[in-house]
Amino acid sequence: MRIAVCLSDTKPEPWVEALQAALPGAQVQMWSPGLAAADHAVVWAPPQQFVDEQPHLKAMFNIGAGVDAIMKLRLPPGLQVVRLDDAGMSVQMAEYVCHALIRHFREFDVYETEARQGRWVFRKPLERADFPVGIMGLGVLGERVARAVRQFEFPVLGWSRTPKAIDGVRTFAGEARLGDFLVATRVLVNLLPLTDATRGILNRTTLSALRPGGYLIHIARGGHLVEEDLIPLIDSGRLAGATLDVFQQEPLPAEHPFWRHPKITVTPHASARTLRRETIAQIADKIGRLERGEPIAGVVDPARGY
Repeated sequence: MRIAVCLSDTKPEPWVEALQAALPGAQVQMWSPGLAAADHAVVWAPPQQFVDEQPHLKAMFNIGAGVDAIMKLRLPPGLQVVRLDDAGMSVQMAEYVCHALIRHFREFDVYETEARQGRWVFRKPLERADFPVGIMGLGVLGERVARAVRQFEFPVLGWSRTPKAIDGVRTFAGEARLGDFLVATRVLVNLLPLTDATRGILNRTTLSALRPGGYLIHIARGGHLVEEDLIPLIDSGRLAGATLDVFQQEPLPAEHPFWRHPKITVTPHASARTLRRETIAQIADKIGRLERGEPIAGVVDPARGY
């Protein structure tokens, strides 16, 4: 069994070494043009040349949760694209969202500003009931985030393409219920996959539908947000602010106005990083299952794009 590793913007050698240790009976190689045909591939944002040179792959394993970069490629029919189920990412996402939510709700950003000015000012506590948190996307990551937020006793809502049931979460499903979800939400958390249907879904219309004083926590993909719509909504007072981890262009250009806006917090696509040990264990297990003819979780539906 041959496994090809093709990782853009990621050092491949540690992955090759760890995969070889996890699958000692396999031949694991770092991809370069002309590499012999492989049975499986472990990738991150592979070029079209890699796909074209490997037309007989059984499965392509993505080392991140989002597969939008792969789905843009011309893929051979029958190739299974497999995304991570979790591999340590959901707890990181939950940490990030809870931190951003509580920082906004408790006005710690205001306290930080006043502390730098040497000001000792008490702020009246706010009511959690006035800050319903709406989570767009209720897959493995979204469900974990919803459960974490619920522990802090905020009202939690969720919206997904198909119906989901999560204890303590008021759920909405389908395009017809998106409006109902938005008008009931004050803090909006985006965890949707990026597809043709969701590109640009965070825009002037949808963000204006949030409850007054709405706040955006955006940690999915840069393509979801129509960036030029955000600052006017904040400056007009329609939105209270935003915490943004993903952008149309990454790294975010130094001249971009998001860096300097006082009500926007920017982080460098750091809400959840791939944990190599957990990821390799998951991929090795799935390769073993495929080789034994067993079903696996995480296979992407090409029609849906995730």
